[in-house]
Amino acid sequence: MTVLVYPDPETLAKVTAARVCLALADATALREEVHLAIAGGSVGTSVLGAIPDSELAGSVNWGNVHVWWVDERFVPIGHADRNDAAVTPVFASLGIPDENIHSMPSPAQADDVADGAAQYAATLAAHAPEGDVMPLLDVVLLGMGPDGHIASLFPQHPGLDVDSAGTPETVAFGVTDSPKPPAERISLSLAAVNHTRKMWLAAWGAEKAPAIAAGVAGGAINEIPAAGARGREETLWLTDLAGSADL
Repeated sequence: MTVLVYPDPETLAKVTAARVCLALADATALREEVHLAIAGGSVGTSVLGAIPDSELAGSVNWGNVHVWWVDERFVPIGHADRNDAAVTPVFASLGIPDENIHSMPSPAQADDVADGAAQYAATLAAHAPEGDVMPLLDVVLLGMGPDGHIASLFPQHPGLDVDSAGTPETVAFGVTDSPKPPAERISLSLAAVNHTRKMWLAAWGAEKAPAIAAGVAGGAINEIPAAGARGREETLWLTDLAGSADL
C-alpha cells in the first residue's frame, strides 16, 4: 500500500487522470482487452472528467478499453442520480465503443435489483477467461464516503463477507436498504472489486480524514469497508492535505 498526498483536490484530480491514462496506455499495449472499473460521485465528476484534457489521453488505445461500474443507483437511464450519467459522455468522447461501456441495468431493463445484479454478473462473465466468472480488472478507481463505504458496500453490509468472486452470485448483488438515498442499488461485492491488478482509492477533504486514516491503518472491514480494498499488484490511497490530517 502507498499513500499519496496532494496539495488540493484539483491537483489530485489532474494527476490521477494522467495516472489512469498511463496505466491504460501500458495495458492496451500489452492486451487486446483492458478493463477499467469506476465509481461515481466526486471521483466520477472530477477525476474522470479530467481525462480528456490530460496530455496522456492520446496515448491510450481507447478502442480496447472496457468500462465497468462498481455500483449504480437503480433509477432510470439519464437520471441525475445515476453514477454513469456524468461520465458516459466522457468515455464516448474518447472513442470507447458503445458496446465497451457497460452500464448497470436500470428499472426499464431489469425487474428489480436482484435481476439487474444477475444481468450484470452475466455480462462480466461474458468477458471473462474460460472458467472464470469475471475478467481480471486492470484498474479499479474507487471513491469513499465519510463512513468508509466503497461502491454500495456500507458498514456491516453482507456483501463485505464474500470471500471470493467464484460464482455469479458472489460477483454482484442487489441492495434494497442503502442508508444513503436512493435505497435501491446494484453493487459489486468486495471480492469482485478486489479482482484487479491495481486498486486506487481517491478520497479527500477534512470530513473524510478519520475514515481515510482508519482505512489506511487496516481497520475492521465491517466498520470501514475501504480498509478491505486491495489490488493484486498495487494499492494506492490518493488524498489531499485536508484528507491526510489524521494519518
